[in-house]
Amino acid sequence: MAKQEPMTQEPASTQEHDEVSAGPPAGPARGAAGWFGGLSRGRKLALTWSASVLAVVVALLAIGATTGGTAKHAPPPRASAFTLSELGHPGQHISLAQYAGHPLILNFFASWCAPCQRETPLIARFYRGHRNVILVGIDVNDSTSAGLAFARKMGVAYPVASDPAPMTMALSYGVTALPQTFFLNAQHRIVKRVIRAVTLTDLLSGVAIMTKQSARS
Repeated sequence: MAKQEPMTQEPASTQEHDEVSAGPPAGPARGAAGWFGGLSRGRKLALTWSASVLAVVVALLAIGATTGGTAKHAPPPRASAFTLSELGHPGQHISLAQYAGHPLILNFFASWCAPCQRETPLIARFYRGHRNVILVGIDVNDSTSAGLAFARKMGVAYPVASDPAPMTMALSYGVTALPQTFFLNAQHRIVKRVIRAVTLTDLLSGVAIMTKQSARS
C-alpha cells in the first residue's frame, strides 16, 4: 500500500483593507454642519437621541452576531454499525452494538496483506498486555481457512470478524487498502484512524485518545 501523506492547507486570509482618507472633504462637511446648526434645540436633541439608540442597537447586533457565529468543532464521525460472522466460530456473530458504551479498536487486515504480516504480531502482543482494551479484527476479502491459519500463526487472541467479498463493512468505513485501524470512543465515534501498519506508539496514543474522549463525553 502506498504511503499516504497528510494533506494540510493553510487558510486563505479573509482580511480586507478599506480605503482611508487623510481628512474629510471640506464642502460636504461644512454643508452638514450648517444644516445641523440651523435646527431648533428640540430637533437637535431628537436627532442626537435617535443616533444614540441606533448606535446601541447596532452594537448589540454586532455582539450577537459575534457570539452566535463562534465556530464549534464538529463531533468525530460516527462508526458504521455492522454485524459479521465470527471467524472460526460458525453460527456466531460479532456486531458493533454488542460493545455499546465501550471504546474499542477495529483493525482491518487480511492474510494476503504483506504489511499485515508485520503488523498483526505487534497488535497481538499489545492485546495480551492490555486485556482491558477491546480489540476486534476484521478479516477482509479472505477465505476462512487462510484467515484462521493467519490468525493462529500470528498469535491472535482477540475476536475476529469475517468480511468477505463484496466487503460491505470495509467499504462502509472507506477502507480500500490494508491495513487500517480505527479507534472508537464509548459513543462509537471515530477519534483516530491509522491508514498503514500501526506502531506501538499509534496503539498507545489511540487508546489514550479514545479513553479520554469517552470519559469526557
